[in-house]
Amino acid sequence: MPLHDELTSPQAVWDELLAGNERFAAQASEHPHMHDERRAELSAGQSPRAVVLSCSDSRAPVELLFDSGLGDIFVVRTAGEILGLSVLASVEYAVNGLGCPLVVVLGHEFCGAVGAALTAVTTGELPGGFSNVLVERVTPSVLAAQREGHTESADVERVHVRHTVDTLFAQFPALREKVAEGSVGVVGARYRVSDNRVETVCSHGVE
Repeated sequence: MPLHDELTSPQAVWDELLAGNERFAAQASEHPHMHDERRAELSAGQSPRAVVLSCSDSRAPVELLFDSGLGDIFVVRTAGEILGLSVLASVEYAVNGLGCPLVVVLGHEFCGAVGAALTAVTTGELPGGFSNVLVERVTPSVLAAQREGHTESADVERVHVRHTVDTLFAQFPALREKVAEGSVGVVGARYRVSDNRVETVCSHGVE
């Protein structure tokens, strides 16, 4: 089933996203909300049920891996799902302006930004060019992971997701207030390219 308009609770939306991911992983996607009638409905405005901050990696297409369609998810993508002012503004707009009851920070397996930051911390080698910005933004997550005893890339990717969620709360204080009142849920998740499944890393306001 697609993300229906009547789904307004954070838990219901997250359950629906996970159900869509199960269909995708089982190669049983329904490809909802992809017809002319849906496009006509959206000409009057949008009402997405979730905002997803994800990596720009071409192997992690958000709508496909959650088996969602047009108007279902407000997607913000940056390499390494790093935060910046424009990203924060986009998430804020989705939550406050569009009323999204769920925020998802979605990392993924084999993340190049995390891998580059891990290499830089381990060897001291920087990629050069604008890619240095990505390494700088992800390095705190790598260092946090190492302090926790994690060295494998998969574990570092999970820590980076959790660190990004914590940073989102710190830079968008009103979000934590909405979680406390139950109107919004926040999930940190990781997409496994190897088996097409999304795993939950951390959650606030949802199970």
